[in-house]
Amino acid sequence: MDQSSLLYVMAVAIGVVALAVLAQAVFLAGIYVSNRKLRQQVRALTLKAEPTLESAQKLLEELRRSVAELSGKTAEVLDLSRQQLHRVDEVLREAAVRSRAQMERIELVLDDVVTRFQETTALVENGIIRPIRHLNGLAAGVRAAVAALVGARTTVAEATHDEEMFI
Repeated sequence: MDQSSLLYVMAVAIGVVALAVLAQAVFLAGIYVSNRKLRQQVRALTLKAEPTLESAQKLLEELRRSVAELSGKTAEVLDLSRQQLHRVDEVLREAAVRSRAQMERIELVLDDVVTRFQETTALVENGIIRPIRHLNGLAAGVRAAVAALVGARTTVAEATHDEEMFI
């Protein structure tokens, strides 16, 4: 190749490179402009979002404090509930022991009352009813003897009645 054609080839190559650099510059300028627009939109969004984020952060801090306070109160209530449940359990246990003891005492008293009642019944029967029966039988015998001596005749109905009473 001769030098003039080499020079033309180089000139064309430099022209192509220059066009490529110029195209890149145009693309970079477009990117710069769109980046600037995007930055402005992000700034506007950030300005709008900052108060919201700040209020959300304050709300989150308040919620943390409230949750911590609520957790503390809940723990206190649970502790008090456990203590009360323990006390109620002790009272119920003590009441059960006392009621068993009272039931045993009542059973002993009832057994004693029944025994005394039976003894009293036996005493009344042996001391009062049996002698009355004997006296009644004796009176019936004396009446029959007096009737036999006096000569009073008894009817069959009276005799049966007297025999039944004697028996």
